[in-house]
Amino acid sequence: MATKLDKAIKRELEIDGQLYTVIMSPEGLKITPKGGRKGTEISWRTLMGGGMGSGMGGGMGAGMGGMGGGGSADME
Repeated sequence: MATKLDKAIKRELEIDGQLYTVIMSPEGLKITPKGGRKGTEISWRTLMGGGMGSGMGGGMGAGMGGMGGGGSADME
């Protein structure tokens, strides 16, 4: 049985030598360059294709390519 996501979880991620902070919360995901404040946010609803935020496309395969940018999709 999986554990319910009822609070934010922070993890560090390295991509091509750059460090990022990934925050997974009940509202969605946020990826921020390590030490930075502005990052990319996407709600679970948008990620699953139920909403179109900031032109990131819909569905699981579409939106994550824009994560390096800096804009944000609404956290619903």
